[in-house]
Amino acid sequence: MKKPIIIDTDPGIDDVVAITAALFSEELDVRLITTVGGNVGIENTTKNAVDLLTFLGKDTPVAKGASEPLVRKPRTASHVHGSTGVGEYRFEAKANEALLSNENAIVALRNHIMYSLEPVTLVAIGPLTNIALLLKTFPETLNNMEEIVLMGGAVEGGNATPVAEFNIFADPHAAKIVFDADIHIIMCGLDVTRLTSVTNEDVEKLNGLGDAGKMVYDMLDYYKHTYSDGSISIHDVCTIIYLTCPDLFDVKRANVNVVTEGEAAGCTITNYMDDGNVSVCIDADVNEFRAKFISIFQTILER
Repeated sequence: MKKPIIIDTDPGIDDVVAITAALFSEELDVRLITTVGGNVGIENTTKNAVDLLTFLGKDTPVAKGASEPLVRKPRTASHVHGSTGVGEYRFEAKANEALLSNENAIVALRNHIMYSLEPVTLVAIGPLTNIALLLKTFPETLNNMEEIVLMGGAVEGGNATPVAEFNIFADPHAAKIVFDADIHIIMCGLDVTRLTSVTNEDVEKLNGLGDAGKMVYDMLDYYKHTYSDGSISIHDVCTIIYLTCPDLFDVKRANVNVVTEGEAAGCTITNYMDDGNVSVCIDADVNEFRAKFISIFQTILER
């Protein structure tokens, strides 16, 4: 049986790669995609989600969520992802607007979780605003969640500030609510997403792997301007590869405290302990990860 998941996302080039991987996975059943402001504003992240699903021929519903953080002013990463969030790429097909739900993301999350016959895994690959609002508004949803797998945080170092990773930095107050919740969390932070970067040669291979591969190749070709060492960190896809190939990763249990104020806002202070509620990904088989990344698009091409 496929694992039921909901993806909360701010597409975003690496979000596009993660969503594509999840939608074509034989192990995962994507029940809902919810959008949040993050890499770019909410209108663009929502449009990108609908455009991507239309391009891929998928009918997963999309629900638009929070446009701003709980407390802070919005911060984007348009300098990395471009003003629209997908670099210079343009989806040509007319968007299937029927995919966009009339429900707010928080209500849609609640309904899909509570009506599911089996526990749902939340895959959070953007700022955690929607998830925090869900937990505060509908705490009963915790009873039918399997776990939260998220891309965010870092044990050491950051990419938004010297100590903070972008998704946590964008809404640290929301992140604190989520990390403090009574649920098991898998943290795919910068420690492992930087380690599992793919090479420029890997990216070149995508160009010959069908429409989906060419689409991702074109986006990553833009994304490469952020990197100068011959490899690219496609951060969000780590969550999907973790879900489908957990044996590739080494994890360590911890409690994670999120700093919400001051110069260190967004820092994830990681205290390793055997009874912690967070499993922190600290290492991975990089060669196998890269092979899995390429195989995703080979599989799509063969279908």
